[in-house]
Amino acid sequence: MSERVDGDPAFVLHTRPWRETSLIVDVLSRHHGRLGLVARGARRAGAAVKTRLIPFQPLTLSWFGKSQLRTLHTAEWQGGGLLLRGHALMCGFYLNELLLRLLPEGDAHEVLFDYYAQALGELDTRQDVEPVLRRFELDLLSELGYAQPLGQLARGGELDPEARYGYEIEKGVTLANGDTHYSGRTLLALAAGDFSQPGVLTEGKRLMRTLLAHYLGDKPLATRQMLLDLQRVQNLQP
Repeated sequence: MSERVDGDPAFVLHTRPWRETSLIVDVLSRHHGRLGLVARGARRAGAAVKTRLIPFQPLTLSWFGKSQLRTLHTAEWQGGGLLLRGHALMCGFYLNELLLRLLPEGDAHEVLFDYYAQALGELDTRQDVEPVLRRFELDLLSELGYAQPLGQLARGGELDPEARYGYEIEKGVTLANGDTHYSGRTLLALAAGDFSQPGVLTEGKRLMRTLLAHYLGDKPLATRQMLLDLQRVQNLQP
């Protein structure tokens, strides 16, 4: 059944060529989730729509068509676009790749849309971007049901800030076992969305890496490797 959607807030996640003159545009829309839209003629010389179909710019999009054959009708810029540069730009592409890999197509998450917009705004204004990445990773995994509650034991019970705990995927926080332990203080801070302490960032990053590796499977994130390479280059600079 054909559908028509008018003026849905959205961000472009990725574009790729399609046929001779068109683009396939992967977008995150507020009310319809992640979608692929065909922008017909967008690659033609002078096509105005092409200048709007770039990542990190707040848009409203209209489209029509069947589920796998949606055609972009209009793309309107909403103002207040971001000018991500350097490391912040790479971090923005990292967020986009996470959404493309983990968010099922057509699965609407309005709260996640707001988390993404907030993360982009913080990348645009903050020098220390690591808390932004960790918070978005946790928000994304939690919204998709992949991260179990961190502020209590999986079987119920409060956490002791001074104790060490384990974490089992799809179960949650457990009593410490094996080699991977997390501070109760860290887990409580993560549950509260507080990434202000260095120890929380370090252990939170380890936990997020474990969860992401499980749900992403064998194919690594291209942007993560690019971020690592960029960091190595910066560390080598005098």
